[in-house]
Amino acid sequence: MSLATLLVLADGRLPSGGHAHSGGLEAAVAAGRVREVRDVGGFLRGRLQTTGFVSAAFAASACARTGAFMDLDRGLDARTPSPALRRASRAQGRALVRAGRAMWALPDVGREPHHPVALGVLAAAAGLGPLEAAVAAAHGAVSGPASAAVRLLGLDPYAVHSLLAGLAPEIDRIAADAAARADDPVDALPAAGAPLLDIGAELHATWEVRLFAS
Repeated sequence: MSLATLLVLADGRLPSGGHAHSGGLEAAVAAGRVREVRDVGGFLRGRLQTTGFVSAAFAASACARTGAFMDLDRGLDARTPSPALRRASRAQGRALVRAGRAMWALPDVGREPHHPVALGVLAAAAGLGPLEAAVAAAHGAVSGPASAAVRLLGLDPYAVHSLLAGLAPEIDRIAADAAARADDPVDALPAAGAPLLDIGAELHATWEVRLFAS
């Protein structure tokens, strides 16, 4: 396993469109649920334990497989009630596959896979394993919203990154748990839900003016 390769895959500057998404934070800010650094910490922790855990498990499973990615795609559809979130995930997956093809030889994963599936496929193509794919997914589930929080609320970036540092042990734990399930059937993979993220995403999709795509 190459740590440098994992850093490439988890780097927020990878041209995969992640900077255009707030992970539901923009809707939470507009609803008044997130106002300060402490609120951001709660949001990130909740997102990690729900969406982040599911994403990590599906990324690990996609990394461990040699095909049948459509089964994983359908499994993520079933776990994503919000059409807006499904569109956002597939848009990011498409962009990630495009970036990945410039770096590694990828198997056919479809034109517009869900982001966690694309991430797992890229991890395998880069020579990484399910644990590394899960780490990248779990880290991305919180690093994107953390970056968005600085832009949306004008927060101290040092304070926000302190939150990410504090979450590192939890990210490791979530990733290890997710990777341990990489060989489970799709129906047995985690299905932790976050209804407020789904509701917020649908409301956010109706806005005429917004800073982030999701």
